[in-house]
Formats: sequence, structure tokens, C-alpha cells
Amino acid sequence: MNIRIFTLLVLILLMVAGCGDESSTRESAAEKSSTVLPPEITTLSELPSVLREGLTSEEQTELLKKIMPSADDGLTPEERFLKLREEAEAGDAEAQNAMGTLFYTGDAISRDETGKIKDHDLEAAAGWFFRAAEQGHAGAQFNLGLLFAEGQGVPQDSAKAAELFTKSAEQGNVDAQNNIGVMYLIGEGVEKDTEKAIAWFEKAAAQGNEDAQENLKAIRNTGN
Repeated sequence: MNIRIFTLLVLILLMVAGCGDESSTRESAAEKSSTVLPPEITTLSELPSVLREGLTSEEQTELLKKIMPSADDGLTPEERFLKLREEAEAGDAEAQNAMGTLFYTGDAISRDETGKIKDHDLEAAAGWFFRAAEQGHAGAQFNLGLLFAEGQGVPQDSAKAAELFTKSAEQGNVDAQNNIGVMYLIGEGVEKDTEKAIAWFEKAAAQGNEDAQENLKAIRNTGN
């Protein structure tokens, strides 16, 4: 379940399908989010009024389908979301990663302390990714690593991002392999090491990752 991947030249935003400690005095926002999640609402059987404004009933129905698409499980959208949240709260890592994805994309909606609806809740996403990552879920480790790399919902921490990408990459996550390769190549979050970068790019390229293949070509073209 990948949110974003690094290349040598650009950051490519993907649709989600599918995470170095700093000062001991600064508590990780991911740890906070993993234990205290904000009150949440969801666009389930009824859309919030802020989303219904200006839409016809047909448009509201279409929006609801996009936010919580139907599945052949006999459940209503509301039942499906509540089932997923129940599984996540019970400790299921796959469900936790899925919940993180919903909050990252805005398919699950939270309110801030004033009651205003957020378009995205990156803190809640980080909290759910953190829970799954702690259980060794490779996709969640990758996703949380992206949040640390970007400073989204958690403090920006390249060393922590590299640590999480490595854990995910070691489990075979191809995008994590490419990302940690980039970090070794440029020396971000880890000590610069072209040989390690090439090794990770080769692992990802062997799985068909086009970005890693391009990164290898770029390295070879520069004579490294």
C-alpha cells in the first residue's frame, strides 16, 4: 500500500493501494497518535452537511460511492467501515494499515478541536500506521516512513524514515527498497554509500521496479 515513492530527480505521487531517533526530549507524534486518536466521523450512510451542500441527490450518491465504495460482502458502507475499525482496534495489522490509508486519503474524516471537518487527518493516519508498523507490517512501515520523510503528521525525521524503509525493504517491499537506495545514494538519513544504494536498487529492479531501474541507469551513466 504505497503512498509515495522517491526517485533520483522527482517525487511521484501515487494513489494509495497498499515507516534515527532525534532528541530524547521530543516525543514522537506517531507515538502520541498511536494511543490517542481524535474523534472521527465518516461519510457512511449519510454524508456530512458540509459535503452535501450544492449537490443533487444523485451527486451525493456518487460521492458516497467514491468515498466508501461498495464490495460484494453484503455490508452497507457504514457496516464495512465499522467492521474495519473494530478489526483495527482489536490489533489486526492489515486493518490498521487500511485505516491509516483512509485517513491519509481523506476517505475517513475527522474533526479538529473546533469541530471543523479536516480534508485529511495525517496525525490519525500516522497513528494507525504506527500501530501496524510496530507489528512488522511492511506496508505500514513503508507508509509511516514516507510520513517521517515528508514531515506529514509527524516531525520530519530522515533517520527514522530510513530505519522504517529498511525494515520494509528487508521484507521485500519494492518501493521501500528503491527509497532506501535513494537515501544511501544521497546520504539522507544514513551515511552516503553508493554500493549499498546500488545493492538496494538492484533488489528493487529485479522485482520490476522501473524507478530503481532508472536509478541504476543514472548511476552507471555518471560512471559511479
